[in-house]
Amino acid sequence: MSIPQSGGGPIERPEQLAEYLESGCKPKEDWRIGTEHEKFGYCKDTLKPLPYEGDRSVRAMLEGLRDRHGWAPVLEQDKLIGLEKDGANISLEPGGQLELSGAPLVSIHETCDEVNTHLKEVKEIADEIGVGYIGLGAAPTWTHDEMPMMPKGRYRIMTEYMDKVGTMGKTMMYRTCTVQVNLDFASEADMAKKMRVGLALQPVATALFSNSPFFENKINAHKSWRSRVWRDLDASRTGMVPFVFDEGFGFEAWVQYALDVPMYFVYRDGNYINATGQSFRDFMNGKLPALPGEVPTLSDWADHLTTAFPEVRTKKFIEMRGADGGPWRRICALPAFWVGLLYDQTSLDAAWDLVKDWDAETREALRIAASEDGLGAVVGNLNMLELSKQALEISMAGLKARAIPGAQGMIPDETHFLNALQDSVESGMSPADELIRDFLTKWDGDLNQIFKDYSY
Repeated sequence: MSIPQSGGGPIERPEQLAEYLESGCKPKEDWRIGTEHEKFGYCKDTLKPLPYEGDRSVRAMLEGLRDRHGWAPVLEQDKLIGLEKDGANISLEPGGQLELSGAPLVSIHETCDEVNTHLKEVKEIADEIGVGYIGLGAAPTWTHDEMPMMPKGRYRIMTEYMDKVGTMGKTMMYRTCTVQVNLDFASEADMAKKMRVGLALQPVATALFSNSPFFENKINAHKSWRSRVWRDLDASRTGMVPFVFDEGFGFEAWVQYALDVPMYFVYRDGNYINATGQSFRDFMNGKLPALPGEVPTLSDWADHLTTAFPEVRTKKFIEMRGADGGPWRRICALPAFWVGLLYDQTSLDAAWDLVKDWDAETREALRIAASEDGLGAVVGNLNMLELSKQALEISMAGLKARAIPGAQGMIPDETHFLNALQDSVESGMSPADELIRDFLTKWDGDLNQIFKDYSY
């Protein structure tokens, strides 16, 4: 989840809200790729989640990365809660999940180099203190009571609020992980088209990357339990946002949606002030109960935008949010998949042609089916495995058209980063299917074996 945002000074005109989003428009030559991924840390001897404090802990991991690899500390109330370096940052999810929010980079080659460097650094520190890290969409064995809470004011406020608006908010916070990519747009029209394609094909990403078939030590009947969790979190801020497909959708429509998302907090002088359930519209009028008489700044608006959690989100860039956290090689596959679809105009047009006739009910049904059945999902005459093959072909063509070489020109383009996904569609098996197979065969029902076989 996000760190405090820097948006700007006081909001003096309502138009500034849409102008803030519009300021993200960039010419194609300035488009970048920002990859984020989360992973679970655990003590190797107990296979239990890491506490914040102690010799084997989240803090020890952050201190090791800071001291050994030159990351600058990020503090909240004198607690080390993150790191930053060269445009990237390392932050903590509520249950101690470690997240890399990568720098904005030009190519998937650079993105994968960044991921590889990060995971090598993490493994180096972790091995020395008896800690492991694993990439999964949901914690396979831990209960909620076993999870620590990180010392971040935002998380305390959200934890206290979640049960008032849904049944699975705290599960999302403490026991799920994702990998996502942040991408740019050229104009309002480009943003709208990318949002529509991203939302329609998000279930395909969920199916391809489904990697959470276990929860609380048993098979849970969903290939992506993480995706299932998001459906019962808070309907006012999650889902497939069908208004994005309305004629005339643009920045102002997103502003009106975000204004209707209930607030969580306001950040002031290093403190998070509880504003749960309150209205940013009231804030605009100086009538926020949490801060009576104050009006928001653009930084407050930027913060508020991070508290809407639909399957695809727009800020000054677009976030693709539908994939489970996963194994090392799939972290690079996720940005490659979406860059191929969205950063080449011919591929973007082809992707839109694939999905443009679907209605809101079809898109929602695909979302549900993807979480339950992964690549085996079927909705009406739509077959998820076939859709995945078609989407991959379009993405492959987009990456070929970009023709960005790697390895000093030895690799002609970025298409090889899709190999893991090609393997899935050829076999018909997502990571979740492979996990279930291993659980029922070589692990003989012992789910603790997942930590040995699937950790980084």
